[in-house]
Amino acid sequence: MGQEQKLSEAFVSLADSLVADYDVADLLHRLADHCVTLLDIAAAGLMLADQRGNLQVVAASSETSRLLELFQLQHDQGPCLDCYRGGTAVSVPDVQQAADRWPVFAAETQAAGYHSVHALPMRLRDDVIGTLNLFGTRPGRLPDADARIGQALADVATIAILQERAIRHHEMLAEQLQHALTSRIVIEQAKGVLAERGNLDMAQAFDRLRRHARNTNTRLTDLARGIVDGTVDSTTVVTPQPRHQPPDPPPSPRAPAT
Repeated sequence: MGQEQKLSEAFVSLADSLVADYDVADLLHRLADHCVTLLDIAAAGLMLADQRGNLQVVAASSETSRLLELFQLQHDQGPCLDCYRGGTAVSVPDVQQAADRWPVFAAETQAAGYHSVHALPMRLRDDVIGTLNLFGTRPGRLPDADARIGQALADVATIAILQERAIRHHEMLAEQLQHALTSRIVIEQAKGVLAERGNLDMAQAFDRLRRHARNTNTRLTDLARGIVDGTVDSTTVVTPQPRHQPPDPPPSPRAPAT
């Protein structure tokens, strides 16, 4: 298979995730494998930020590169972390020359057999979600064409991940809205029950409902549902109840007579 066909199939494979259900972990592992196949590198790894902004290793083309990614996180140094924090690519053509900047990382990387590292940001506008990290077994800069292809692969994966997050966020908001609407219906039904049984208007019924919920430390929706399905005695809600007050402190003991 020619290089152009490999490149075309890689982008088609990643782009398919934009219109179909997919596994993010599988997408990222495929991205790492595509990089090794298409670029002049020996291994690739990916880090993604969690909800608190902390990077986590999520995919790697080899166990050695995965351990190097973890090593960077554990020692808080390396090009991949600088790339994420700055949002721009960080290229290290010769790891030996970076010993002053990242002494622990440089030593460990060379011991693992890698002598060049290139970190590309996974970003959309100002939203940086992680990094794509490329490891070479010999010193040298990443060719411009490879850098462009690597960044393009990272961009497609970034769009796919952000879209998946947006869909999940939209579904969560829709579920919350549906829950709110359902709760409102149950509360209105409970108000009607209380108004009919206590000869109250709807405002009075709602006031009794809320007061009873507060006095009994019960969620308003749960109390309303209990009234509607008959598991809560509505007469105890209709009858006004005083708010719970903290008990009076016991009287101080009298001092003995002298």
